[in-house]
Amino acid sequence: MIWSSHRAAGPRRLAVLAIAALVPVLAGCEAGASAPTQHWHQPTDGAATVHHNIAIRNVFVLGAPLGSKLVAGHSAGLFLALINEGSPDRLLSITAPGTAKSVTLPGGTVRLASQQSVLLTGPTPKVILQDLTRSLSGGTSVKLVLNFQNAASVTMFVPVMPRAQYYSTFSPAPSPTPTAAKGKHGTATPGATPAPTASPSPGTSP
Repeated sequence: MIWSSHRAAGPRRLAVLAIAALVPVLAGCEAGASAPTQHWHQPTDGAATVHHNIAIRNVFVLGAPLGSKLVAGHSAGLFLALINEGSPDRLLSITAPGTAKSVTLPGGTVRLASQQSVLLTGPTPKVILQDLTRSLSGGTSVKLVLNFQNAASVTMFVPVMPRAQYYSTFSPAPSPTPTAAKGKHGTATPGATPAPTASPSPGTSP
């Protein structure tokens, strides 16, 4: 009797576990296709936080391939997802003090509608750390300050992920455009022509 009761308990335990596993899936279906949880990508190793009902998920900077680094003066891609569970807001700017001179956002600012998600998760970077002030290697971290219109600002420390394995399919940030050289210290300015020298008039004695 004892042996048979254990055999019967096994299938019942499996059935309970199967029902428990289905509960989140069913809840997501009931939330509808427009729910923020339906618009999701593969989880990453990035940083995450919740700030004034705005979930900031999977935040990371894409570095160089293994064994190399992004040098100062270059650019780096920043990836993140924003899920707004509160009232409408707007991401006004991001700064990276001690790492980049500026950070560009798509369209200048990012609108965050209520109960909606904004995925800036790649594989092509839409947020760019411009003009790095230091080199970046995989495994290090970057300080970011995200400034919102209503939710004020939040500071995060996010990882630099090397462009390898899963991240090898991500695109690096575009290279900075070189500026035209200026004519300084005796260096000729491109396109400049030397001033003509006067030639002696016919019949003039040397």
